[in-house]
Amino acid sequence: QVQLVESGGGLVQAGGSLRLSCAASGGIFVLYAMGWFRQAPGKERTFVAGISRSGANTDYEDSVKGRFTISRDNAKNTVFLQLNNLQPEDTAVYYCAARATIANTITRQPHDFPNWGQGTQVTVSS
Repeated sequence: QVQLVESGGGLVQAGGSLRLSCAASGGIFVLYAMGWFRQAPGKERTFVAGISRSGANTDYEDSVKGRFTISRDNAKNTVFLQLNNLQPEDTAVYYCAARATIANTITRQPHDFPNWGQGTQVTVSS
């Protein structure tokens, strides 16, 4: 099983930016599709962005399109999430997730991901 460790969260003002990182170990990173999810207090964990094994395909939840960018560096076993123009409604714990797959596909469903990081807090003040 792959282990995931997120970093890069913090407190920013509305309109600011952050770059989240998720470092993977214990698995063959290139075999995993990756996803970023977030969970606000009292709410369910929801999909934010996903990237295929090769990085050729990406997918975004509608509210973050044009503001967030997911990318990966397979040589460094790391996936990134660039968060621009952050808004108070983006405040949440952000989780990285990994799913081993033989296809170059992306899924949005949390239950399809067996591997999760511990999360990193993003707080956006108005």
